[in-house]
Amino acid sequence: MANPASALDRLDQRLICALQLDGRAEPGRIAAALGVSVRTVTRRLARLRETGVVQVVLVPHAADEAVGALLLRVRVLRGRVAAVAEALAARSDVPFVDVMLGGQEVSAVLVSDQPGRDRLLYRQLPGTDAVTETTVHAVLHLFADAGQWRAGLLTPAEEAALLEPRPADGPSRRLAAGELDELDRSLLAALAVDARSPATALAARLGAAESTVRRRLHRLAAGGLLRTHVTVDPRLLGMAVDANLWLSVPPGRLAAAGAALAAHPQVHGVLATSGPHNLMAAVFCPDYPALYRFSTEVLGPLGADRVETAVVGRAVKRAGVRVLLPRL
Repeated sequence: MANPASALDRLDQRLICALQLDGRAEPGRIAAALGVSVRTVTRRLARLRETGVVQVVLVPHAADEAVGALLLRVRVLRGRVAAVAEALAARSDVPFVDVMLGGQEVSAVLVSDQPGRDRLLYRQLPGTDAVTETTVHAVLHLFADAGQWRAGLLTPAEEAALLEPRPADGPSRRLAAGELDELDRSLLAALAVDARSPATALAARLGAAESTVRRRLHRLAAGGLLRTHVTVDPRLLGMAVDANLWLSVPPGRLAAAGAALAAHPQVHGVLATSGPHNLMAAVFCPDYPALYRFSTEVLGPLGADRVETAVVGRAVKRAGVRVLLPRL
C-alpha cells in the first residue's frame, strides 16, 4: 500500500504546520517565515483547500465544552460499524468520531444538553439493533485538546515568526457572548465553516463594509474568539498510527501524569475521565514501533496500574469536520 504521506511534499507539510500555528495567517506572513515566495504559498494553500486536504475552521476554547462532555465507546455488530459511525457523525453535537481497528467499535465525543444526551444514550443507541454495548465516560478535566497539537516540522525561528505579536483593536481579554452583536455572530458563523475566508469575501457575503469587517475581525481576534483548528489526515504529515490510550493512574499521580502527557509533542488530547480508567490520551505515532516506544518510554514512568491501547482504524470526524484523504 502506498504511503499517504507521499501525496504531499515537504513544503506542503510545512505550510500545514504554519496553519496549525495560526489558521488565518496571511500568505505574506507565512512566506516570510518559511523563506518562500508569496505566490508559491498562495498557490499551494489554494490547492490544499480546494482538494479538501486541509480544512481550517473556528473552534471554541475546549475548556468551555470539555468538562461534562461524554466519551462514548460503542460496540457494534460486525458489518454495521459504518452505518453507526455515519449516524453519529451526522449529529452537530458529536464533534469527534473514530472507527477503531477491527471494525467493531466506534469512539465518539458527545457535547450536548441533557435532553439530547438522554435521547441518544437511553433511546437511540439502545434502539439500534446494530449496537451491542455502549460505555460512557464523563470528562472531568481537560489537560490538552486537539487544537494544541503541532506536527513539529518548523524550526523554532519559523514558529516564532508566525506567532509574533501583531497589533489588534479591541480588548485583550476574552469577549463574552453578551458583548457580541448580530454582525459579530454572523462573522463567527461564517468562519466556523471556513476560517480562512478573507475580509473581502466576508464583507460581500454579509453585506457589510470591508473596513467594518476588518475592524470586527481584529476585535474578535483580540477577544480570543478566532481560535482555529486545521483538520487534516495525520497520515499526510507522516503519522500513520493514531491511538487512544486508556490509563488507570493512582489519584495522587493523576494531575502530574496528565500534565506530562499534555506536554508531549505526539499527544493530541488528554482528559481525566470517570470510569475504570481515569485518564485518556490520544497520540499520533509514525508507526507501530514508535507506539511501542511511546508506551515503554513515556507511559512507563507515569506509574499507571493498567493501560489499554485502542488503535484508530479510520478517523471519520474531527473538531466537527469530516476527515477525508482526497486524491491529489
